[in-house]
Order: sequence, then structure tokens, then C-alpha cells
Amino acid sequence: MLLSGKRLLVTGVLSESSIAYAAAKLAVEQGAEVVLTGFGRGLRITRRVAEKLNPDCPVLEMDVTAPGHLEAVASDLEQRWGAVDGILHAIAFAPPSALDGGFLTAGWPEVSTALEVSTYSFAAMGRVFGPLLAAAGGGSLIGLDFDATKAWPGYDWMGVAKAGLESACRYLAHALGPQGTRVNLVAAGPLRTVAATAIGAFGGFERSWEERAPLGWDVRDTTAVGRTVCALWSDWLPGVTGSVIHVDGGAHAVGSGRLPEALAEAS
Repeated sequence: MLLSGKRLLVTGVLSESSIAYAAAKLAVEQGAEVVLTGFGRGLRITRRVAEKLNPDCPVLEMDVTAPGHLEAVASDLEQRWGAVDGILHAIAFAPPSALDGGFLTAGWPEVSTALEVSTYSFAAMGRVFGPLLAAAGGGSLIGLDFDATKAWPGYDWMGVAKAGLESACRYLAHALGPQGTRVNLVAAGPLRTVAATAIGAFGGFERSWEERAPLGWDVRDTTAVGRTVCALWSDWLPGVTGSVIHVDGGAHAVGSGRLPEALAEAS
């Protein structure tokens, strides 16, 4: 059992197609004890999905933009377990005006929301839950990413937020490393999750992966990403921190497949 005895906190379970659900399901199967979080109208949905796990998992309310929510969850987990071995930050949001061509027109209120929810919350979780991870001997904090080395049409301010997330990962790895905490991101290929439905350009991502992924890529299968999260939670990667692990069929390593016209003529 890869995760026997591990105590894990998982955010972002909104449906059975969620990456977070795949990670939580595999973790439970591998012997972990899991607590989920949800908030607002989605809390009821998270609780319903949690019942599909075997055994089902407790669900705590946690809105990363609400004062005191993180601290309240940390207090609950301290009383419940005394320590936390692993956390999955599967939290991202950008208002519609900050996506699908809104890069130059979105105002600061919309942009600040995207950055607070998608980027700052990762650092905030590291700060608040850091002592619980330290109490477990260090533990593993993982976030979900989408390749931020490129400008993806339609991704706009969420792409900027993900670039910030990658930088925050490195700084958190530096800050929490002395206590033994590993901090990493898993950059998944495009998957048909609830979050993906908010991006009108998602179909273009699918076509890009069909052309470039050497291993192929199934936008409906979250298993590979869930397994990678579980591997990072485990004790088998003790020297890995501050890294972005690409789980995308290899698409990040391959060009578009089309040579620029001038280069094609020269070749």
C-alpha cells in the first residue's frame, strides 16, 4: 500500500471527472485517510461525490478567499490527526472577462480575483498548513498546473496566474524545505473537468495535444495525473521539490509539428 497511514487533505473535488477526485480515490485505495474540502454551492456537490469513495471521506468547508477558513480547517485537522502528510491544491478560478480574449480588457478586480484564488492561495496554504506538515516529518504539498511556459490562446490571465503558481512553488519549496516539506506542481495535459468548461478555447488545446503528444492523450482520463499526485505524496520521491512534473503525454517536449514556411523551404 503506497500511502498506508498517510493523512491527506484534498481540495477541488467537484465531480468524478476532477483530477482531485482521481487522486483522492487512488489515495484511499492505497491506504490513505483523506479529508476533502469544498465551499459555497459546490460544498453540497463535494459531499455527494465524497460518498462515492470507499470508504467515503469527511468534507470540510474551505473558501480560500474567506478570512479564517484556512485556519479553521487547520484547527480541525490538528484536532483530528495532529499532523498532515500531504495536501493537494486543486484550486483555480478566473472570471469569464479574464479569459477567452480578455487579456487586454479585463480590469484589476477580475485579474486580482484570478491571482488570489489561483496563485496566492497556494502560498497561503503552505503558510497555514506548514506546521501540520512539519509535524508529520515534512510531508508533501502539491499543486495542479498547466504549462505556463507558453501563451495559450484564450487562457489569458489564467495563464499568468499559472506562471505565478510555478514561481510560488519554487519559493515555497525554498521556504518549507528546512522543515522537510516537499513542494511540487503537476502540469497536466488538457482534461475535460468542470474547470475546463469555463474556457471557450479548450477545443484548441485538445487539437494541439492530438498533434503533439508522443504517448497520445485522452482528455477524459485523469488516472495518469492522479497516480503522479499519489507518487509525490508517497515516500518514494524524497529528493524532489520545487519541480513541475509534466503529465501530458510528452506534448510539452514537442513542437507544433509545423515548420515555419521559410525554414521549410530552406530544408
